[in-house]
Amino acid sequence: MNEQKQEGSDLAQAPQASVQTKRTFSIVWVVPIIALLIGGGLAYKALSEKGPTITITFETAEGLEANKTRIMFKDVEVGKVSEINLKEDLSGVVVTADMHKGTEHFMTEGTQFWVVRARVAAGEVSGLGTLFSGAYIGMNPTREGKSLRHFKGLEKPPVMTEGLAGSQFMLEAATLGSIELGSPIYYRGIKVGKVVDYDFDQQAEKVLIKVFVNAPFNEKVRQNTRFWNASGIDLTMSAAGIKLDTQSLVSILTGGISFGLRQHSQPGEQAADGTTFKLYPNHDSSLKDEYTVKRYFLMYFDQSVRGLQPGAPVEIKGIQVGEVVSMDLRYDIKKLDFFIPVTVVLEPERLNAVVWNEGDVTTNKAAIAEDTAKEDVDTLLKRTQAMIDKGFRAQLKTGSLLTGQLYVDLDFYPNAPPAKMTMENGYPVFPTIPAPLALIVERVDDILKKFDQIPFGRIGNELQVAIKSLNATLEEVKSISGNVNRETIPKINAALENLQQVMQGLESTLGPESALNYNAREVTSELSQVIRSIGSFMEYLQRNPQALLIGKEGGKQQ
Repeated sequence: MNEQKQEGSDLAQAPQASVQTKRTFSIVWVVPIIALLIGGGLAYKALSEKGPTITITFETAEGLEANKTRIMFKDVEVGKVSEINLKEDLSGVVVTADMHKGTEHFMTEGTQFWVVRARVAAGEVSGLGTLFSGAYIGMNPTREGKSLRHFKGLEKPPVMTEGLAGSQFMLEAATLGSIELGSPIYYRGIKVGKVVDYDFDQQAEKVLIKVFVNAPFNEKVRQNTRFWNASGIDLTMSAAGIKLDTQSLVSILTGGISFGLRQHSQPGEQAADGTTFKLYPNHDSSLKDEYTVKRYFLMYFDQSVRGLQPGAPVEIKGIQVGEVVSMDLRYDIKKLDFFIPVTVVLEPERLNAVVWNEGDVTTNKAAIAEDTAKEDVDTLLKRTQAMIDKGFRAQLKTGSLLTGQLYVDLDFYPNAPPAKMTMENGYPVFPTIPAPLALIVERVDDILKKFDQIPFGRIGNELQVAIKSLNATLEEVKSISGNVNRETIPKINAALENLQQVMQGLESTLGPESALNYNAREVTSELSQVIRSIGSFMEYLQRNPQALLIGKEGGKQQ
């Protein structure tokens, strides 16, 4: 116990140590500080070099991978996909991408993104490099429009025209047909451009097609230039026959558009960039004139209209003045009969107004069109009725025996029965006459009816009586010929024998060995000698004419 107290007192008496803190830097902290500085520098560098983060929506993420798929522009990486997620409604995918620094100025509403894969379209093969490196996202940057960070990707790659010399034009068409992005544009068979975009105008109910024409062929596009669809094979069977037209093998497979001026048309002013043109369905339609004044008529035909189609021509003297619009089949309940109303449209601007002015004849196509456009229904009826009173009628005719196509022909038929113009559902009803073939059939039918009225039974009975009388007559002739054989022919034979004897006597008297014939030959010989002597005497006198006075001297000729 005492020992414990002694130790406590010793401890109390021992000196206390004083501890002093010295403010010195420990080398241990150097490494963390350097690491912090490096990390901060790297973080600052990463933040300072990082571009905007954007999202792109696609219908599918085929070929895309997070942290691997790149965003490329002109084969230069400008970003990388960092994340791929499904949309909330599962209608597509949302691709999150980190863009490189400097691209923020191009993140506008005009910038386009699309997935580049290997594809064959419009006769061109693209994206073959993705077979080895994988798909990537293509980018078409622009500064136009307001800034965006959320984009809707294109399902088809656009046609790039930035930096190319040329012009863009807009075409309006009723349907797109076989035309697609990248379809070629032709000028006189030469590929001079391509289709870069198309859309649908909801208000105008038209397809809008944007095309790009390379320089210098863009200078060939004038204000009066016409574009037409040269896609596929244009096979038409009309009243003019069968016609086949195509542009090239590429246009047959992928579609195409051609342009040019109509024949004998003077070039207009050069079309400005962005000019809108009408796209005609084929080459033939692009060559036709366009008319604004149209007059519609109804025509009723009793015969079959098989071979008559909408678009069939309406002609006067072989010149088209309109076309067939539609056909219908109606049934008359009271008459229990069918009839066919055909609606046609006539275009007065196709006609030339002939003006007689003191013996001079001038034509004015615009005059008749202007007058027709201003005239009311009553004036139209009066003017047309005046022509109908002279026999103006419509008639179906065959335009081609090969195709069997029909057309409507307008001409004057003075012997046609009288007719009057009427109105039906707002359309004037134009009188018609049967087709020539129908008239022939009608006449043949009349002949057959008359043929049926012939009393063949009575004629047959009378013919049998006549045949019996003829048989009796032949029997009488036969009996007469028998009498001739028995009585007349022997007498004729005896007469022929007597005649033969007489001819033999004449032959013995006048034959070549008869005395009469011998004496005749002798007389003929003597006459020949006399004639020769006379000839010699006349020849002598011709040489010696004095012999008639003095005679021969010495019996010698001088």
